[in-house]
Amino acid sequence: MPAAKKKQENNIHGIKPYRQKRGEKYMNEAQQDHFRMILSAWRNELIDDTGRTVHSMQDETINLPDPNDRATQETDRSLELRTRDRERKLIKKIEESMETIDVGDYGYCEACGIEIGIKRLEARPTANLCIDCKALDEIREKQHI
Repeated sequence: MPAAKKKQENNIHGIKPYRQKRGEKYMNEAQQDHFRMILSAWRNELIDDTGRTVHSMQDETINLPDPNDRATQETDRSLELRTRDRERKLIKKIEESMETIDVGDYGYCEACGIEIGIKRLEARPTANLCIDCKALDEIREKQHI
């Protein structure tokens, strides 16, 4: 694989990963700007996808004579709409994360208050729990099922 292609794959929604400097304060202005750019780019990608879906669904309003073809088309649309609904909820979480940056709470666990960590936030920019609290949350969730 060419080096340029590999570097591009490491980007997070088109943004290069943050290179933390030794002794750098956690969630300083540069880090906040970095995550604001990631969240904004991700939100824009999702909004663009939604727009394309609406246009493609409008273009595909064909009355198919075969009932099997119609059923397949309806199943495909239903799946697409469910996906877009999940993305709509994700956009809301992205916007909430952007608000936490604005108030200075981004990057800190909502349960215990410790730093979530740059790498975890780059992997999941909407994370609001540290890895330990998230693991405990998932264990509790499994026990209630």
